[in-house]
Amino acid sequence: MSDKHLSSQFDADLNLVSSKVLEMGGLVESQIVSAMQALNEFDLGICEQVIATEDRLNKMEVDIDEECSNIIARRQPAARDLRLLLAISKTITNLERAGDEAEKIAKRTKRLMEDGASRTINIAEIKLSGEMAVSILRRALDAFARLDTVAAAQIVRDDKAIDEEFRAFVRKLISYMTEDPRSISVGLDFLFIAKAIERIGDHAKNIAEFIIYIVKGTDVRHQSRDTLEREALS
Repeated sequence: MSDKHLSSQFDADLNLVSSKVLEMGGLVESQIVSAMQALNEFDLGICEQVIATEDRLNKMEVDIDEECSNIIARRQPAARDLRLLLAISKTITNLERAGDEAEKIAKRTKRLMEDGASRTINIAEIKLSGEMAVSILRRALDAFARLDTVAAAQIVRDDKAIDEEFRAFVRKLISYMTEDPRSISVGLDFLFIAKAIERIGDHAKNIAEFIIYIVKGTDVRHQSRDTLEREALS
């Protein structure tokens, strides 16, 4: 078998596993959108649908990770190809965890409904941060598909806005619970949901950091935003 044929087959393997990552990412995005819809509409059926889909995401993570291991064992890639496979393995872990957060939102929403909780607490910040989380995850997946480090750097910046919405909601929630102790139980459920959304933003940010690692060869995790941007744009 010629070297050219081997190289073409290797490229096909990489393209296939990358497409599976994007497929998994699309499912996670759908899960988050559905979880937020369930929360907005207090829809038990959508909650159940989100919860039931989690097993599918878990299987996708295992299958893609196994494929990455097989490619590494068969092809013994180096440099950028190896970084791509390592980053894919980490990316699908973050996608699976983002899916876990969507499941948590659905389960907490279901609990609120079963407890007969009324929506007396204004959750505008939760709704906004949910929309923002879906947006940056979608953009992270698009940046991954194009290996776009400039877009990745912007995603890391934008995650800060989700953190700010979370902190604003916590401040408002504390005020609600202080004024009306009867709202504490419901308030804690909404706090749990808000934290889950914040974590989804964190997972999208992590994926963006892996993109920079693939392209630049530099691990920018735990670096300041300024340092990360310099690396992404250099």
